[in-house]
Amino acid sequence: MLKTTTKLLVASALIAGLSTASMAKDKVYKWKLATTWGSTLSPFFDAPTNMAKMVEEMSNGQLKIRVDASNKHKAPFGVLDMVKGGQYDMGHSASYYWKGKDINTLPFSTMPFGMTTPEQYSWFYHGGGMQLMEKVYKKHKVLSFPGGSSGSQMGGWFREEIKTLDDLKGLKMRIPGFAGEIMAKLGLTVTNIPSGELYTSLERGTVDALEWVGPGMDIKMGFHKIASNYYTGWHEPGLDLQFLVNERKFKKLPKNLQQILITAMRVSAYDMYIQNYHMSSEAWAKMEKEYPNIQVKTFPKPVMDAMKEANTELRKEIVKGKPLLKEILDSQEAYQKKVRKWTEMSDYLYLKDNLK
Repeated sequence: MLKTTTKLLVASALIAGLSTASMAKDKVYKWKLATTWGSTLSPFFDAPTNMAKMVEEMSNGQLKIRVDASNKHKAPFGVLDMVKGGQYDMGHSASYYWKGKDINTLPFSTMPFGMTTPEQYSWFYHGGGMQLMEKVYKKHKVLSFPGGSSGSQMGGWFREEIKTLDDLKGLKMRIPGFAGEIMAKLGLTVTNIPSGELYTSLERGTVDALEWVGPGMDIKMGFHKIASNYYTGWHEPGLDLQFLVNERKFKKLPKNLQQILITAMRVSAYDMYIQNYHMSSEAWAKMEKEYPNIQVKTFPKPVMDAMKEANTELRKEIVKGKPLLKEILDSQEAYQKKVRKWTEMSDYLYLKDNLK
């Protein structure tokens, strides 16, 4: 089993133990990485780009990774297949995009009403999540690693205010993953549209509402210029992206390069999380000032209750005859129940007592 919890000090020691002269004689490995994202989609595209830079620097140029944006390879939702088939050595995407191919991949991105980013990363690295993810992706002959979190995402931009459940019925909405199934159960028409088509779809009325990420990424998309009702989240409390690595190619790397790659992925994932947090704080300050018509809203309690009920029903349905999926969801649920007590004691009560 891969030692995914390798620390920076291990990689540093490995690098320090290799002289520049000896590394110069070693084979140079040239890899390619395909992303689901366009090259301007920061910080999603930044995570693999920064990872590749770290790898090249730490390996003294022995491992070089070319990062291709979706507009180059033209298959934003084909990343898993391209890494599995060997057309690309690595990928950067989101695990829930593969639920149509393998339902067991779904929970490794995020689940509605699930764990926050710190909670989920604790589960990955200390609660058995990495081992379960390895079990799922093994049959696809790829390795999967956490690839950067967006944190708690906003619930979406809506043209019209949602006051009752009836207001949702018949709406067309872009919302991916398991949350999309919940919304479909509540009467919405759900679609998954590539990022480059989202603004036009909302502007032309192809969709009535959409969720993307949060202020830091939404501001560049311009949704706030079209829809003024901005709802708080419930569906992606800790969306984690993923790095995919072709298992056969990984095993061909020298051990020191394997450890450098693992370390760079882990560091760049954390960097993306804090970068996005900063971006959202800056972007919201700008939105709030320049577009005072934006109304930040929370879905009414009857709507939230209906979402939770649909979530519970669907979770029971999807695990039938799927023991591995049930094992993953049970593991997440048990860990969330345990870790949430600390989250409440530390973050929630602090914020509750100190917000204006």
